[in-house]
Amino acid sequence: MDFAAPLDSLVAQGPLLLTALHLATAGTVTVHALMRKREVSSAIGWIGLAWLSPFFGPLLYFGFGINRVKRRARRLRGADEAGHGRGQKAIVVAGPTGSLERAVGRITRAPTEPGTVAAVLECGDEAYPRMLAAIEAATTSVALSTFIFRTDALGESFIAALVRAHRRGVAVRVLIDGFGGGFLFSRAYHALRREGVPAARYLHSLLPWKMPLLDLRLHKKILLIDGRMVFLGGLNIGGENVLASRPQEPVRDVHFIIEGPVVRQVMDSFQEDWAFSTGETLEGPAWFPSGHAVGTAPARVISSGPDQSVDQLMLVLLSAINGASSSLRIATPYFLPDEQIITALQLAALRGVEVDIVIPARNNHRLMGWAMQAHLRPLLKAGCRIWRSPAPFDHSKLATVDGVWCLIGSANWDARSLRLNFEITMELYAADLANRIARLIDGKRGEPLTLEQIDARWPIVKIRDAAARLLMPYL
Repeated sequence: MDFAAPLDSLVAQGPLLLTALHLATAGTVTVHALMRKREVSSAIGWIGLAWLSPFFGPLLYFGFGINRVKRRARRLRGADEAGHGRGQKAIVVAGPTGSLERAVGRITRAPTEPGTVAAVLECGDEAYPRMLAAIEAATTSVALSTFIFRTDALGESFIAALVRAHRRGVAVRVLIDGFGGGFLFSRAYHALRREGVPAARYLHSLLPWKMPLLDLRLHKKILLIDGRMVFLGGLNIGGENVLASRPQEPVRDVHFIIEGPVVRQVMDSFQEDWAFSTGETLEGPAWFPSGHAVGTAPARVISSGPDQSVDQLMLVLLSAINGASSSLRIATPYFLPDEQIITALQLAALRGVEVDIVIPARNNHRLMGWAMQAHLRPLLKAGCRIWRSPAPFDHSKLATVDGVWCLIGSANWDARSLRLNFEITMELYAADLANRIARLIDGKRGEPLTLEQIDARWPIVKIRDAAARLLMPYL
């Protein structure tokens, strides 16, 4: 049989077939982006890329533009729907911050519950010994969620403590981000699994068709002990946070020990992530005990992510900024929010609120540092004060409003934390804690950044920084 003629015909029709395939793929991206993308700029960008970059554009959209994470939210409405029975009524916050409390309650659909910050741990040197001691003292359960889990000397000590807890009969669960914990090979994950410790990697697969979205990350840092006490903040597990060891690239961070009924909300967040990753539901008194320590302040967990809770943290921040009447303090390593946050901060400064933002003098991610420089001029012009914290690199995430409201947790003030990452933060209405955190933020202030310094950059540097800012959603 002569196959030459059909083959020649197929080759002749090649350009037409490629054109038809381009029209089909670009058209599919267009329809999907029009129906699913809330931001006009994002929709326009993806549609333009699909049409102007045949095949490569749709491929990028498939890998980075489609959110295929579907998680069923567990909403807290006074009592937990999973049947853990809180037995607590939402605390009513009086005074000027009462409207903020009500707004956040409607945003998150979660009540405020009593919580106590038992300790503020200002670096890994203070936090890690307390965390390891808590794991050793655990009697019923240990739940650990982390973005980075190194296997240096510090990481090995955590692995050993978790293994010992597992062997003495404590229920241990460890959840490590599939990217930050090592995409190709997570040494900590495999070390724990070899010892029989239940561990999982969040959103991880080497198979492209099983990867829900290449850019989503679990950024939470949680250590829950016996369901009664939680270590929460921005501290990963790595030796770079132990300043006494003089690491090559030291990192300073802040972690908190929290007790009280609000801890159950943190456990809810971990349980949801664990069930999503493994299919196992954590239930019973080992994870949700009764008789919590009495909390001293209204507190609430804000879980956010690119699934059912998208925009929750953004709306909370906007509510807090817009509700500020006298002071607003922010400390964050990565400050690259979108225009809504920038505008709200400008308006706060223009109406007389003292807005102080502390960022590192030198960023550990060069592209992020460049992009941030292109983002600051409008804030300085409006009267916000921006301070540069000296070395070591400060990874703390802290905020206070009017000396009463404070926000702690894992989220940065950038597009990644506000849109792409799964984050956990906690708000507390406590003047003593807010004042403590305000002093902590003020203590990080180094040299102020001025308009003159921003404007004095070389033109080529301004172009570089502006170009880096275009990558804002992925930095």
